[in-house]
Amino acid sequence: MEKEYLNLNNLEVYLLSRQLSDIGWKIYTDFDWKLQKIIGDQFIESTDSVGANIAEGYGRFHYLDKIKFYYNARASLKESRHWFELMKKRKLIDNQIQKDYLKIYAQLSPKLNSFIGATYKKVKKS
Repeated sequence: MEKEYLNLNNLEVYLLSRQLSDIGWKIYTDFDWKLQKIIGDQFIESTDSVGANIAEGYGRFHYLDKIKFYYNARASLKESRHWFELMKKRKLIDNQIQKDYLKIYAQLSPKLNSFIGATYKKVKKS
């Protein structure tokens, strides 16, 4: 019997990261060029980095290599939240976009932690 693998595009933690990127892009593109350079570039890079690191880790063979990238994804998620909080405090984001970001963030953060934990369990089994 051949082992079946879950496709990255069916992985919930990855799909949530893509949703967060979509919201991040909406925030970024609503800024003028000056705000994009001051705060937007770092925000969108960290937001997009979450999914990119999940994807790269998922493509790695060794579990410890995978986990390294998942930790990078978690760090990028925290950085994204940092920039988001600054933009929120400075009243650069409208209320609905704030709610959308926070809703996805609230789902993604614990799922990413669980995903890292589940990957660690696989290390212990091998």
